[in-house]
Amino acid sequence: MPTLRPLAPATSPDTTALGETQGAAGADSSGPAKGQPANPQKFKVDVGPSAIDGQGAFAGEPIPARRKIGEIRGEFIDMATARARAREAERSTGRIFMVAISDKRAVDATHSTDPLRFANHSCMPNMVLKVQQGRVAFYALRDIDAGEELTARYGETHHAGRLRCCCGAPNCIGRL
Repeated sequence: MPTLRPLAPATSPDTTALGETQGAAGADSSGPAKGQPANPQKFKVDVGPSAIDGQGAFAGEPIPARRKIGEIRGEFIDMATARARAREAERSTGRIFMVAISDKRAVDATHSTDPLRFANHSCMPNMVLKVQQGRVAFYALRDIDAGEELTARYGETHHAGRLRCCCGAPNCIGRL
Protein backbone atom coordinates (compact mmCIF):
# COMPACT_ATOMS: atom_id res chain seq x y z
CA MET A 1 0.00 0.00 0.00
CA PRO A 2 1.46 3.43 -0.91
CA THR A 3 2.21 5.62 2.06
CA LEU A 4 2.49 9.30 2.84
CA ARG A 5 5.97 10.71 2.85
CA PRO A 6 7.10 11.55 6.37
CA LEU A 7 7.84 15.15 7.20
CA ALA A 8 11.41 16.30 6.79
CA PRO A 9 13.47 16.06 9.99
CA ALA A 10 13.11 19.04 12.31
CA THR A 11 16.74 20.00 11.66
CA SER A 12 16.15 20.61 7.93
CA PRO A 13 15.44 24.17 6.78
CA ASP A 14 11.78 24.95 6.14
CA THR A 15 11.12 28.19 4.34
CA THR A 16 7.32 27.90 4.26
CA ALA A 17 5.78 29.15 7.50
CA LEU A 18 2.54 27.59 8.76
CA GLY A 19 -0.37 29.12 6.90
CA GLU A 20 1.82 30.59 4.18
CA THR A 21 1.38 27.95 1.50
CA GLN A 22 2.18 28.66 -2.12
CA GLY A 23 -0.46 29.41 -4.73
CA ALA A 24 -2.63 27.02 -6.73
CA ALA A 25 0.32 24.99 -8.00
CA GLY A 26 1.20 24.14 -4.40
CA ALA A 27 4.86 25.08 -4.83
CA ASP A 28 6.98 27.61 -6.63
CA SER A 29 7.96 26.99 -10.26
CA SER A 30 11.34 25.56 -9.31
CA GLY A 31 9.69 22.67 -7.43
CA PRO A 32 10.73 21.20 -4.09
CA ALA A 33 14.35 21.21 -3.00
CA LYS A 34 16.17 17.97 -3.73
CA GLY A 35 15.25 15.38 -1.10
CA GLN A 36 12.21 17.36 0.10
CA PRO A 37 8.65 16.07 -0.45
CA ALA A 38 6.45 18.10 -2.78
CA ASN A 39 3.97 20.49 -1.18
CA PRO A 40 0.60 18.64 -1.21
CA GLN A 41 -1.47 21.84 -1.16
CA LYS A 42 -3.33 22.55 -4.40
CA PHE A 43 -4.89 25.83 -3.27
CA LYS A 44 -3.71 28.56 -0.91
CA VAL A 45 -4.86 27.85 2.65
CA ASP A 46 -4.30 30.28 5.53
CA VAL A 47 -4.48 29.61 9.28
CA GLY A 48 -6.15 32.04 11.64
CA PRO A 49 -8.53 32.44 14.58
CA SER A 50 -11.75 30.48 14.13
CA ALA A 51 -15.25 31.29 15.36
CA ILE A 52 -15.77 27.51 15.66
CA ASP A 53 -12.79 26.57 17.82
CA GLY A 54 -9.22 27.82 18.32
CA GLN A 55 -7.36 28.10 15.03
CA GLY A 56 -8.96 27.25 11.70
CA ALA A 57 -8.02 26.73 8.06
CA PHE A 58 -9.30 29.36 5.63
CA ALA A 59 -9.44 29.47 1.83
CA GLY A 60 -6.74 31.89 0.64
CA GLU A 61 -8.32 31.96 -2.81
CA PRO A 62 -11.59 30.79 -4.40
CA ILE A 63 -11.81 26.98 -4.63
CA PRO A 64 -14.10 25.35 -7.22
CA ALA A 65 -16.42 22.50 -6.23
CA ARG A 66 -15.09 18.92 -6.38
CA ARG A 67 -11.44 20.01 -6.60
CA LYS A 68 -8.72 18.62 -4.35
CA ILE A 69 -7.70 21.31 -1.87
CA GLY A 70 -4.72 19.54 -0.35
CA GLU A 71 -3.52 16.94 2.14
CA ILE A 72 -2.22 16.59 5.64
CA ARG A 73 0.92 14.57 6.31
CA GLY A 74 2.46 13.29 9.49
CA GLU A 75 3.88 10.35 11.32
CA PHE A 76 2.35 6.91 10.75
CA ILE A 77 1.52 5.28 14.08
CA ASP A 78 -0.45 2.25 15.26
CA MET A 79 -3.93 2.80 16.74
CA ALA A 80 -2.87 2.06 20.34
CA THR A 81 -0.21 4.78 20.10
CA ALA A 82 -2.73 7.12 18.43
CA ARG A 83 -5.25 6.65 21.26
CA ALA A 84 -2.57 7.25 23.90
CA ARG A 85 -1.28 10.38 22.13
CA ALA A 86 -4.83 11.68 21.66
CA ARG A 87 -5.57 11.30 25.39
CA GLU A 88 -2.31 13.09 26.27
CA ALA A 89 -2.91 15.88 23.73
CA GLU A 90 -6.44 16.38 25.03
CA ARG A 91 -5.12 16.71 28.60
CA SER A 92 -2.19 18.99 27.74
CA THR A 93 -3.33 21.23 24.87
CA GLY A 94 -6.88 20.21 24.02
CA ARG A 95 -5.81 19.96 20.35
CA ILE A 96 -5.65 16.64 18.53
CA PHE A 97 -4.25 16.40 15.00
CA MET A 98 -4.75 12.72 14.14
CA VAL A 99 -6.64 10.87 11.44
CA ALA A 100 -7.27 7.13 11.41
CA ILE A 101 -6.37 5.77 7.98
CA SER A 102 -7.35 2.16 8.74
CA ASP A 103 -8.33 -0.03 11.67
CA LYS A 104 -4.64 -0.44 12.44
CA ARG A 105 -2.94 2.86 11.54
CA ALA A 106 -3.31 6.60 11.98
CA VAL A 107 -1.48 9.72 10.85
CA ASP A 108 -0.32 12.00 13.66
CA ALA A 109 -0.12 15.50 12.13
CA THR A 110 0.81 17.21 15.43
CA HIS A 111 4.17 18.36 14.06
CA SER A 112 3.03 18.86 10.45
CA THR A 113 3.19 22.27 8.78
CA ASP A 114 0.25 21.45 6.50
CA PRO A 115 -2.41 24.12 7.19
CA LEU A 116 -5.35 21.78 6.58
CA ARG A 117 -4.57 20.09 9.90
CA PHE A 118 -6.43 23.08 11.41
CA ALA A 119 -9.68 22.28 9.57
CA ASN A 120 -12.45 22.34 12.15
CA HIS A 121 -15.50 20.08 12.28
CA SER A 122 -18.85 21.27 10.97
CA CYS A 123 -22.15 19.46 10.73
CA MET A 124 -22.60 21.34 7.41
CA PRO A 125 -19.05 21.12 5.96
CA ASN A 126 -17.73 22.66 2.75
CA MET A 127 -15.14 19.93 2.16
CA VAL A 128 -14.83 16.20 2.62
CA LEU A 129 -11.89 14.29 4.09
CA LYS A 130 -10.95 11.20 2.07
CA VAL A 131 -8.37 8.57 2.94
CA GLN A 132 -6.99 7.22 -0.32
CA GLN A 133 -4.02 4.87 -0.58
CA GLY A 134 -2.80 5.95 2.86
CA ARG A 135 -3.09 9.67 2.08
CA VAL A 136 -5.39 12.09 3.93
CA ALA A 137 -6.85 14.46 1.33
CA PHE A 138 -9.54 17.16 1.37
CA TYR A 139 -11.91 17.94 -1.52
CA ALA A 140 -14.34 20.85 -1.95
CA LEU A 141 -18.00 19.82 -1.68
CA ARG A 142 -19.10 23.10 -3.29
CA ASP A 143 -17.56 26.34 -4.51
CA ILE A 144 -15.70 27.95 -1.61
CA ASP A 145 -15.06 31.70 -1.43
CA ALA A 146 -11.71 33.21 -0.47
CA GLY A 147 -11.64 33.85 3.28
CA GLU A 148 -14.23 31.18 4.07
CA GLU A 149 -13.35 28.76 6.86
CA LEU A 150 -12.64 25.25 5.57
CA THR A 151 -14.58 22.63 7.50
CA ALA A 152 -15.08 18.86 7.32
CA ARG A 153 -17.36 16.41 9.08
CA TYR A 154 -15.05 14.52 11.44
CA GLY A 155 -17.23 11.40 11.66
CA GLU A 156 -16.53 9.03 14.52
CA THR A 157 -14.03 10.48 17.01
CA HIS A 158 -12.40 9.28 20.20
CA HIS A 159 -14.62 11.78 22.05
CA ALA A 160 -17.54 9.31 21.74
CA GLY A 161 -20.15 12.08 22.01
CA ARG A 162 -18.60 13.71 25.10
CA LEU A 163 -17.44 16.89 23.32
CA ARG A 164 -19.93 19.67 22.58
CA CYS A 165 -20.05 20.65 18.89
CA CYS A 166 -19.52 24.39 18.34
CA CYS A 167 -19.99 24.53 14.55
CA GLY A 168 -23.13 26.68 14.68
CA ALA A 169 -24.70 24.97 11.63
CA PRO A 170 -28.53 24.96 11.53
CA ASN A 171 -28.44 21.14 11.42
CA CYS A 172 -25.80 20.79 14.20
CA ILE A 173 -25.95 17.40 15.91
CA GLY A 174 -24.67 18.97 19.14
CA ARG A 175 -21.93 16.49 20.10
CA LEU A 176 -18.75 14.96 18.69
